[in-house]
Amino acid sequence: MGFAGDGGVCALWRRAEGPEERRGGGSRRFGWLLPARPAWALQELPSLLVPLGLAACGGAVAAARPNRVLLGCFVLHYAHRALIFPLLIRAGKPTPFFTFVLALLFCVFNGYLQGRSLTAYAAYPPGWLGDSRFITGFLGWLIGMAINIHSDHILRNLRKPGETGYKIPRGGMFEYVSGANFFGEILEWFGFALACCTIESLAFALCSLFILGSRARQHHKWYLEKFEDYPKDRKIVIPFLY
Repeated sequence: MGFAGDGGVCALWRRAEGPEERRGGGSRRFGWLLPARPAWALQELPSLLVPLGLAACGGAVAAARPNRVLLGCFVLHYAHRALIFPLLIRAGKPTPFFTFVLALLFCVFNGYLQGRSLTAYAAYPPGWLGDSRFITGFLGWLIGMAINIHSDHILRNLRKPGETGYKIPRGGMFEYVSGANFFGEILEWFGFALACCTIESLAFALCSLFILGSRARQHHKWYLEKFEDYPKDRKIVIPFLY
């Protein structure tokens, strides 16, 4: 996920899912403005490359099947965020250099933290892939990632070619929460944390919850102020609860 919002992580700093998510635009108060697509790809890339490098240099822990599967989940997310997602951005707003640097540093640190944990320290008992904690967590990770990607798709396609202005996101989890993309990513990383059962993965999940939850609250408030007909029963980020 990015830092910002996306999905991401490094959705924790900046999300670029579509017009509705990028209403504020870039600001020179935070440094030079960088093109959205390359900035996003470069800031997310460490969360893909660092764990892969650690796995290539790893020993018995890294070679264990549960560790390979769990690291594969993390890497798969960032393969999408770093290599595919930037190509889908439609006229994304420029990224302030300072925001880019913060996101890059986070991705380096988190990529190392999760990768090092799963390639050097996390030891799982025989049959872990059949354990209820892994199965439940893996399903949460998979469903969360699907929700995140689908919500991104909805946001990118809010406006038809030639249309201008903002629209209310509809469909999918947007029928329940304003921050459907954020909800998907939060669910994804809490599922990952349960499947891993490590302090490092839990710390990442909590970080995602607090930062993406805050972003979702800001967006929810903006939607209510912008649209008089915005669904009043739509929650902020957690369906039926918050």
